Amino acid sequence: MWQDKNNQLYKKFEFKDFKEAFDFMKKVAEAAEQANHHPKWQNEWNIVEIWLSSHDAGSKVTEKDHQLAKRIDELYEENR
Repeated sequence: MWQDKNNQLYKKFEFKDFKEAFDFMKKVAEAAEQANHHPKWQNEWNIVEIWLSSHDAGSKVTEKDHQLAKRIDELYEENR
């Protein structure tokens, strides 16, 4: 479940290994590029953390963030 923290949506994703985490990040990158909405993220071995906010809306959470979060969740489920 995405958490609303400091005007950002945040979620931590865990994978079996680095390759699986990186494959997920590649898919998220493609979805973000299609949406023209790019996340802040961090990866350490099998963990990917993602923060979403809309800079053009004053760094607040908007519908654009919720839409990308939903797509990221779909990609995560497909990856499992």
